[in-house]
Amino acid sequence: MQKEDFLQQLLEQRKAQHAFRTLKLPEDKVDFCSNDYLGLARSAAMQEAVHRLLQERPYMHGSTGSRLLAGNYAWIEEVERDLAVFHEAPAGLIYNSGYDANLGLFSCVPQKGDTVIYDQLIHASIRDGIRLSKAQAFSFLHNDVDDLKKKIQHVTGNIFVAVESVYSMDGDMAPLQAIAALCGQTGAHLIVDEAHATAVIGPKGQGLVQLLGLAESCFARVYTYGKGAGCHGALIVGTAVLRDFLINFSRSFIYTTALPPTSLAAIVASYSLFPYMEEARAQLTALVKHFRSGVSRLLLLPSETPIQVLLTPGNEITRAAAAKLQQSGLDVRPILHPTVPRGQERLRIVMHSFNTIEEVDQLVAVLLE
Repeated sequence: MQKEDFLQQLLEQRKAQHAFRTLKLPEDKVDFCSNDYLGLARSAAMQEAVHRLLQERPYMHGSTGSRLLAGNYAWIEEVERDLAVFHEAPAGLIYNSGYDANLGLFSCVPQKGDTVIYDQLIHASIRDGIRLSKAQAFSFLHNDVDDLKKKIQHVTGNIFVAVESVYSMDGDMAPLQAIAALCGQTGAHLIVDEAHATAVIGPKGQGLVQLLGLAESCFARVYTYGKGAGCHGALIVGTAVLRDFLINFSRSFIYTTALPPTSLAAIVASYSLFPYMEEARAQLTALVKHFRSGVSRLLLLPSETPIQVLLTPGNEITRAAAAKLQQSGLDVRPILHPTVPRGQERLRIVMHSFNTIEEVDQLVAVLLE
């Protein structure tokens, strides 16, 4: 028996389920799959801004250690203060990724005897953070405020309610006003993951929380930069007490090498650009409306965001539909079970400000076939 036989058996099971994952290199296709909503990751203006920032100050390609050892530097603390102000929060702490931020926040803040209640479609990174905590946890039905209220009434300890502002797999938005009001009435601590709203939602791309005037209603917010912001890293904002607590107890912050100045420059460059990209956000809105009007008779989930979802139940059917789109030069990827529940397999179609009406029309034509 080979040492890896038990692994190969599990891989064969996944292949039989049409759920085997492989890595693919990007090809010269029309992008309808990336999270680069505003095109900042490929933007010449972004490159120029990063280059200019790095010319203005001496920098290293590595940070040389964790923030608590050699890896802290004046610029990163300055940026944290500036970003906290932009997001209407007392303090902020930068993490290396959105996954690190959610893992670090949810694994250390809820204590034994506390309860985390999370939307059933919440990010995997939040679920993983909750698993590492000592708190009990329950899900509530997606965007169902009544179900959340029932759950809150039957739990103990400090209560943390975890939601996304824009859901990555369905593309819809949380009813944040109703959820914030419920948390205020019950004393629950609201945590909002703004990953897919950052740079996209709001007149300056501040996210849904600030658009709705709910900054003071949140215990913590998470902004990630690998999507609309076009770079890498993440930010948790909250009170100065929360920041101190994370520095002392958040393992994914304490035990990792800090982001280097080169990565920080990309974050700063992004914030120097996306608040002023009103036309790009308007283009996104127009493309979404055009797309939805074209495929209205198909099984499309409700969404006003760049994330558009066409349900195609079954892994095999979903793979075949994605392959047809790929053959037509359209980069749309299948979302398969077990990433989503069985029967909820889908094509996740992402609009970008750099897509054109003609490209969307081609996409609609292939889908209608």
